[in-house]
Amino acid sequence: MKKIKIIISILLITIFGPNGAAQIRVSATKQNSKIDVNIGQNLFTSYVFSEDEKYPFFFPVNGPSNGSVTSMRNGNYPHHSSLFFACDFVNGGNYWQDALERGQIISLRADILPSDSTKVIIENECIWRRPNASSPIKDLRKITITAPSKELFQMDFDITLEMLMDVTIKKTNHSLFSGRMDADLAVTNGGTMINANGDKGEKETLGKKSPWMDFYGKRGDKIEGMAIMQHPSNMWYPSPWFTRDYGFFSPTPLYWPENDKETTLKKGQTIQLKYRVLVHTGDVASAKIAEQFELYKSK
Repeated sequence: MKKIKIIISILLITIFGPNGAAQIRVSATKQNSKIDVNIGQNLFTSYVFSEDEKYPFFFPVNGPSNGSVTSMRNGNYPHHSSLFFACDFVNGGNYWQDALERGQIISLRADILPSDSTKVIIENECIWRRPNASSPIKDLRKITITAPSKELFQMDFDITLEMLMDVTIKKTNHSLFSGRMDADLAVTNGGTMINANGDKGEKETLGKKSPWMDFYGKRGDKIEGMAIMQHPSNMWYPSPWFTRDYGFFSPTPLYWPENDKETTLKKGQTIQLKYRVLVHTGDVASAKIAEQFELYKSK
């Protein structure tokens, strides 16, 4: 009888936490070139890092309704792969779109790190390469996934870029951290894209600096969406945003460099970039995105 009581107590600590507060279990499994992440019993997202792809990405990114808030290679933009980090015009290579031989971001390893049952931590080391050219960049990505509530799922990205040579990046809107929303949630279909200043839609947000952007819309009788946040420690913070009403948004400094010059980085230089993605139920107010950013920036 004592042994049974001990086992029950351990289960309660895992499920409810030491203070009795409910904890949502987050788990992951790796198979070949994909890591599936579950929140509770439902698939939240898959991290895909196949050598057949242009770069690693997350798809789907399922909201609380279990429908993906992001889309994958739709319409005229086959280079938009859901939630991803990439860049064009790097030392003559293209690590964002078009043929693989123009450049790829290749996963060297992708591991699920040890953690407790309330989070999944993925560590992914990548090399940027293309045929007959030296690799310009190596990066290390650490992604921590948690579920603060049944209506809020969180992804924290810590990305370290190391320059393996002098790097020149020409002015480009195809650059760095990016999200492509599902068509159901796009502004063109009645959705809302809004930044920290209350500016809405492509016309008001394109090229504007903002620490975060939220994108949401109706799905059935509910509202859900995805917010992207830049951490204040980031180089170029707060970056201007490249936005499109059809569902694309990306905080990038590389489309608005000072005096429209190229961006140059020196061999051995490292850049650390942090982003938080919140997949949420409700609009920007009910999801408390502004308050969530205040918590994030103090992290």
